[in-house]
Amino acid sequence: MSIEIYRDAWGIPHLRAGSARELARAQGQVTARDRAWQLEVERHRAQGTSAAFLGAGALSWDTLARRARLDDTARRCFGALERRDPETADWVRAYVDGVNEELPGTSAPEFARVGLAPGRWEPWTPLGVWLATHVLFAGFPAKLWRDEAIRHLGPDAVGLFAADGPGTSGSNGWLVAGARTTTGHAVLAGDPHRFIEDPGVYQQIHTVCPEFDVIGLAVPGVPGIAHFGHTGTVAWSITNAMADYQDLYRERLRRTGAGVEALGPDGVWHRATRHTETVEVAGESSVEIEVIETGRGPVIAGGPEGLDGGVPEGERPGFPGTPVALSLRYPPRVTEDLGFSALLPLLRARRTADVDRAFDLWAEPVNVVQAADTEGGLLHRVAGRVPVRAEANRLHPVPAWEPGHDWRGWHDAPRAGLTDGIAVMANQRGPATPLGVEFAPPHRANRITALLEEKERWSAADMPLIHMDTHLGSAQPLLDHIEALDYLSPGAMTARETILRWDRRMTANSREAALYAAVRGEVVRRLAAHPAFAALADPPAYPDVLLPWLGLVPRVAFALEHLLSAEELYGVDRAGIVRAAVEGVAAEPPPGTWGDTHRLAAWQALPRSEGAAPALSGDHDCVLCTSAVPGITDLAARGPAARYVWDLARREDSLWVVPLGASGLPGSPHHRDQLPLWLKGDLVPVVTDWQHLTKED
Repeated sequence: MSIEIYRDAWGIPHLRAGSARELARAQGQVTARDRAWQLEVERHRAQGTSAAFLGAGALSWDTLARRARLDDTARRCFGALERRDPETADWVRAYVDGVNEELPGTSAPEFARVGLAPGRWEPWTPLGVWLATHVLFAGFPAKLWRDEAIRHLGPDAVGLFAADGPGTSGSNGWLVAGARTTTGHAVLAGDPHRFIEDPGVYQQIHTVCPEFDVIGLAVPGVPGIAHFGHTGTVAWSITNAMADYQDLYRERLRRTGAGVEALGPDGVWHRATRHTETVEVAGESSVEIEVIETGRGPVIAGGPEGLDGGVPEGERPGFPGTPVALSLRYPPRVTEDLGFSALLPLLRARRTADVDRAFDLWAEPVNVVQAADTEGGLLHRVAGRVPVRAEANRLHPVPAWEPGHDWRGWHDAPRAGLTDGIAVMANQRGPATPLGVEFAPPHRANRITALLEEKERWSAADMPLIHMDTHLGSAQPLLDHIEALDYLSPGAMTARETILRWDRRMTANSREAALYAAVRGEVVRRLAAHPAFAALADPPAYPDVLLPWLGLVPRVAFALEHLLSAEELYGVDRAGIVRAAVEGVAAEPPPGTWGDTHRLAAWQALPRSEGAAPALSGDHDCVLCTSAVPGITDLAARGPAARYVWDLARREDSLWVVPLGASGLPGSPHHRDQLPLWLKGDLVPVVTDWQHLTKED
C-alpha cells in the first residue's frame, strides 16, 4: 500500500500506509511539509547551533545545549536503541527519511529571511529534539534558587517560596469513569500548559496502518503520538508529575598539563573529559566554549576558574572562597535511554494494560498517566525514571567531593486509583509526591474536582465548560489582607470595596479582575523590594538561560499566597505593603479590563507582525491557566498548548483544539484558523471517516 495523505476541514493530516515504518515516513513527510521552519529551529536548538541564524539572543541556550552534551546524548541513546530495540530504531530512521525527503522543497518563508538552507536530519535528531524540549521540564535550575534562598534566609525559605515557578510546564488532566458519564464509557479531558509557540508545540494528527489506527497530539520532530492519543479502544493522556530526577553537583576542578581534573568523593583527583567548541553567532563574532564532563556529568556552568568571568560563587562549607563549577546529572546521559521504546507499543495499544506496559518503558519527562478503555479498564500511574539518592540532592546542588550523593537505583513508579469515579491531576501533590520537592498549588485540581462533583453524569460535550473556568482560588490571602485595611483614602476605600465585591473570576471583560491584578502586581513589587530579600535580588553569575528560575520578582509572584499567609515573614510589614499597594493603585487605577493587558504573547523563533495580540481570560492558578508574571507583566506566554476530550464511547465524539492551527506556514488558511475557537473555548470535532477527508497530492 502506498502512502496516502488526507486533510480535514482544519488542515489536520490523516495518514494511511501499509506498515508502521511507511507510516513513520509519511509522518516525517507531512510534518516537514507543515512545519519545516519549526523542525529546523528545533534541530538547531538540539545541536546548539541556533545562534548562527537567530543571533546573540540564542547564544545562552546554544551554550547550555553544547555543555550539557544534548546532541551527543541523543546520539548515544540512538546507538543504544539500535542495540536494544532495532525495530523502533528502524521506525525512527523511517521518520527521519520522510523529513529529509520533504525539507529541501519547503516553501517556508523564514529560511529566506535569515539566509538559511534546510539541513539534513540524522537518525538521532528526533531524540535530540525530544531531549532539548524536555531537559528543563524538571526545573533543575530551581535547585540554584533554593540554594540561594537557604543561604540567605534559612531552610524555611524552601517551603515559603515553593510554587509552580517560572519555566515549569504543567497540565490539567481528568479522568471520568463510565459510572459518571452519560454513555457508560469513560471520558478523558485536559490541556497541557506549555509556552505558546508559533507554530504550536503540538501537532494534531491521525495515523492508520494495518497494525493501528490512532488520533492524537504529536510533538513535531518526533515520530508517533507520545502524550495524548486515542486508538478507538483505549485512550491516554499525561500531566507533568513535578518529579525531581536531575541533580546539580558543585565541582572542584583544576587544570593540569594534560587537561582538567575533578575532585571525586573518594578524595582523589580524576581526569575529566575536555574539548572546545565554537558557537557561531549571526552578526557577531563566534564564541569558543569549553566542554567539560566529570564522573557526575557535563559541566553546565563555570570551570576550573569558577563561574563565568572567573567570579567565585562564594564561600561554601569545606572550601571557603573556592571557585566551583556546576555539573548536571540527568537520566538519559546515565542510561543512554530516552524511552523511545514506549512509542510503538503505545500506538499498538488496545487496552489499558497495553498502555501500562508501554509506559513501563518510559524515561523522561516523568509524567502522571491516565488511561481508559472501552471495556472499563482504567489507569492512573506515574511513568518515568527517578533516581534514588540522598534528600539533599533533591533540594540544592551538592558537593561532588563529598561521599553520599551518588545514585543508587531507581524509584518504583507510584500508582493511584479514582475517587467517586474521577481522577484529577493538575501538577498538585498526588501519586508523584514521594518523587518531588515542589508541586503546583492545589487550586486547579480542587476546582476541577468541585466542578465534576456538581453533576452526577458528564458527557464529552460538557468538558469545555471545565477547560474554560476562570475562578482564581489563590486570591484569598491577598483578599484577606485587603479586607483588614481601614483608614484608607476615599479612592483607596472605593478600590477596596470594588475588589471585595469581585466574583474572583479572571474574565477578560472584568474591570474588577484588572483592579485586583494591579494591586497584586504592586504587592509583589513592593515585597520583592523589601530589604529582607535584598540578597536574593542579584543572583550569582549563572548562565542567562537559567536566570528565569532565579528572578526574585517571579519567585515572589508565584509564591505570593504563601508569603502573605505565613505566620511571620522575616519582619516584613505585610499589612503596610498591601495598604501602600491599594493606595498606589487607587491613585493610578488600571484604565480598562483584565483582557486589555492580559494578552497572548506567543513565542516565535523569528518574530513577525501578526496584528494585535488577543485578549485572554484566565490566570496562573485558574483552570484556564494563562500564565502571566505578576509584578512584571500581564502578558501571557504560557497557557493551554492544546485541549482534548477523548470519548471512549465513540471516538468520533472526541474533541480537540490547538491555539493557532495545523500549519506552520504564514499565510496558510490553517495557520491560525483554530485561534478564535481556542479563545472562546470551542473545540474541533475529531474526524475519522475518510469520506469526509480530502486527499492531498
